[in-house]
Amino acid sequence: MASRLRHLRARALKAAFNAHTAIYEASDGRLGSRIGMPVLLLTVTGRKSGQPRSTPLVYFEADGAYVVVGSDGGARRDPQWWSNLQVDPRGKVRVGRRVLDVEAQLAEDEERARLWAQGQGVNPAWARYQKTTERSLPVVVLKPTQS
Repeated sequence: MASRLRHLRARALKAAFNAHTAIYEASDGRLGSRIGMPVLLLTVTGRKSGQPRSTPLVYFEADGAYVVVGSDGGARRDPQWWSNLQVDPRGKVRVGRRVLDVEAQLAEDEERARLWAQGQGVNPAWARYQKTTERSLPVVVLKPTQS
């Protein structure tokens, strides 16, 4: 029963994320960039399909970059977007109406601790999610690049 509920939850979340992404894109970033928290669209290349994959993510800015956390609601596994970035760290972000090329880097050690603390003010749920999983939630820095 628990696995069935997990499966249904995952399908519902995927549908909600797909709808959010469609609205964000169709409105040219005018809708969907804030849902009580700032949201960007991260587009990466699928590691298996080679196709672009977009995901709405809560973010904050630090040191001229965009920072996201691979919480996936405290799931046991890392989110797909992070797995894709580990194969190819290049992607695009849409922040409102702006679209930028970015390169992803995992924050580690002191940088991770500093960004994690800063992120708690943006999305306190990240701390709850960390408590529900054994994996360390990846803190990912998306640095704009020259196109």
